[in-house]
Amino acid sequence: MSDSNTLHGWACHGRDQPLKLTELPLKTWEEDDVEIQITDSGICGSDIHTLDEGWFPTKFPCVVGHEIAGTVTKVGKNVTKVKVGDRAGVGPIAWACGECEACTHGTSNVCDRGFVGTYNDTWPCGDTTYGGYADKWRGNKHFVVKIPDNVTNENACTMLCGGITSYAPLKRWHAGPGSVVGVMGIGGLGHFGVIFAKALGAKVVAMSHSDKKRDVALELGADEFLNTSDDAQMEKYKKTLTHILCTGTGKDFTWERYLPTLRPNGVFINVSAPEWNFPEVKPLLFIMYQVIFAGSASGAPEESEDMLKLVSEKNIKAWVETYPMDQVNEAIEGFRAGKPRFRYVLKN
Repeated sequence: MSDSNTLHGWACHGRDQPLKLTELPLKTWEEDDVEIQITDSGICGSDIHTLDEGWFPTKFPCVVGHEIAGTVTKVGKNVTKVKVGDRAGVGPIAWACGECEACTHGTSNVCDRGFVGTYNDTWPCGDTTYGGYADKWRGNKHFVVKIPDNVTNENACTMLCGGITSYAPLKRWHAGPGSVVGVMGIGGLGHFGVIFAKALGAKVVAMSHSDKKRDVALELGADEFLNTSDDAQMEKYKKTLTHILCTGTGKDFTWERYLPTLRPNGVFINVSAPEWNFPEVKPLLFIMYQVIFAGSASGAPEESEDMLKLVSEKNIKAWVETYPMDQVNEAIEGFRAGKPRFRYVLKN
C-alpha cells in the first residue's frame, strides 16, 4: 500500500536489469520542500550512464530521470517561488548549500560544498534521491523552477537538463549577434546548441563527422554545415568561429584539428561527458592559438529561469518524441540505439 510519503518509480535494481515499477520512500518532508506530481520526464544520456555504472558506482535501486515537469501539490512554509497548482520542474541538481561563495554569486550549480544530484545521491537529511521516472518528486525548493504559462510540460522538461546544458555556457560566454558558433555533434544536446545559439542571435555552424545530419541540422536552424572529416572544409573555416560548443565527438577527436577553426580569444566549451578521456593537450597549442577552454555543469536556477523566459518569448520548441511512462524500457532501448530525434519524454 502506498501513502503520502512514498512514490511509485521505475527503478533499476542492478546493472543490466530492466526497470521495474517499485514503491520507494519520498524524501523526509522539510519546510523548504516542494512536492510535484510528475506529468513528464525526459530521458537524458546521464540516465543511461548511471544505469550502466559508466561514470561511477550506482546505488541500487535507482530511479533515474532529471528532466522533471509536473504540477506542484505541496509546498513548505518557507517556499515562496511556487505555490500549489503551479506547473514547475527540476533538472539534474536538487540541492546546494546556499551559503558558500559559489551559491551567493549565482553559481550554485557548482556549490563549494558539492551539490546533491536529483537521483543516485543523498539528501543532507540522509535520504536517497530518486528521479523523474516516477509519479512524484519531492525535494528542496532551490532548484525548482516555475514553467511559463505558454510552455508545455513536455517541452519544458527537456530544457531542464539538455536545454540548460547548452544554453547556460553560450549565454555565459556571450554568444549573440556577431558571434559565429560551431556546434559539434548534432544529437540530443547538439540540437539544443543549434536552437539556442540561433535564438541568442549568433550565426550557427553545425559540425558533424559526415554529411548524414546536414539536412536535419539546417532544418533545426543552422546557417551552415561543416563536415569535420573534410580537410578542405576545415581549412575554409580556419579562424572563423568565436565559439565551439562540443556536445559530442568520437574517440578520434584531436585538439589539433578543431582549435584552428577558432578565432583568437575564441572559446571551446565542452559539455560532453563520455566514458573515455579526451586526448592530452599540448600547452603550446592553446598558447599559440590564444583560445579559451571552458566547461559547464548544467546551470544555476537563475540561468534556468532565464532560459525558460527566452523559450516563452521566442516560442522555442525542442524536437520531442513521447512514450507512456510504463513503456520506459522500450524507450531506453530506442535511446541506446540512437533513435531519438532528438529527445524522448516519458509521460504519466
